[in-house]
Amino acid sequence: MDTQSLSPFTDFCYLFLSIILEGAPFILLGTLISGFIDAYLPPGLIDRWLPKNKPLAVVFSGLLGFVFPVCECAVVPVIRRLIRKGLPVSCAITYMLSAPIINPIVVISTMKAFDSSVGQFSLRQSEVADTMGPVFMTSSRLIIAFIVTVGVGLVVLRARSSSILKPAVLPVGKAADHVHDHSYSHDDEKPERLVLAMRTAMRDFMETAMYFTIGVAITAVFKAYVTDDLVILFNQNEVTGIGLMMVLAFVLSLCSTSDAFIAANFPVPQSAKLAFLVFGPMMDVKLVFMYLSVFKSRFVALLAISIFIAIGFLSYVWIRL
Repeated sequence: MDTQSLSPFTDFCYLFLSIILEGAPFILLGTLISGFIDAYLPPGLIDRWLPKNKPLAVVFSGLLGFVFPVCECAVVPVIRRLIRKGLPVSCAITYMLSAPIINPIVVISTMKAFDSSVGQFSLRQSEVADTMGPVFMTSSRLIIAFIVTVGVGLVVLRARSSSILKPAVLPVGKAADHVHDHSYSHDDEKPERLVLAMRTAMRDFMETAMYFTIGVAITAVFKAYVTDDLVILFNQNEVTGIGLMMVLAFVLSLCSTSDAFIAANFPVPQSAKLAFLVFGPMMDVKLVFMYLSVFKSRFVALLAISIFIAIGFLSYVWIRL
């Protein structure tokens, strides 16, 4: 057998294991947080922290990432548990979409990436150097992400939870809440709550990891079998660049803490880079499968199409303001 024919498969295995090993710790962190939320957080507590005004609560949720920074791999199991604890679905979805972008870690990494002119995808140094500066690109990423995520949350305010969430994720009833609340009033039940937290984390990890693995496999296939020559197509014109960069972000499934280093060195317009940076952490291959563990497939499809159009439009217009 030809040795070269093994090369793509070898790349696939390497990429698959690399992404799994990179993402698994974040999923574990998210599911551990999820478990402790289930065991120790009284139902409705976070809801009581939010403003009583529902639209204002959605706006506030879009900024929670600065207080509770979570990457896209870890946020899904966390919001799943928060919804079951009584957090409004609109606030949960706003936080889910915004937290991977609107957090201090991503701010620092984006500033650093656009302050540098070196990158693995750099094709023409003159185009890479033609940026609007790290402050502009970082602030633009945060502002566009905030506008889109809050907009989604405000739209979800009008929808019924049962039309968005899978039955297993719907907030628990009063009877179930009573069972959990009973444990909060007894200090001697702390060991039992710890066991409950570990069991919940284990269950959420297994379910989330299954969807994550499927998404990573698709991502690895794309990276291993699609040649880098196709990158040239992304620079045909601005509209094409924006659309293709979002498709690329969807397929590559990069972590929001590192994707700026790739975007900064792509030979595409700044608007296309912004679209890449905003769309990827909200919607990619692995996230689709993880979202399907929480939301109904129809909602996931509508969400993907809606934010694709909104981010593409805002990225195109933003540079011209």
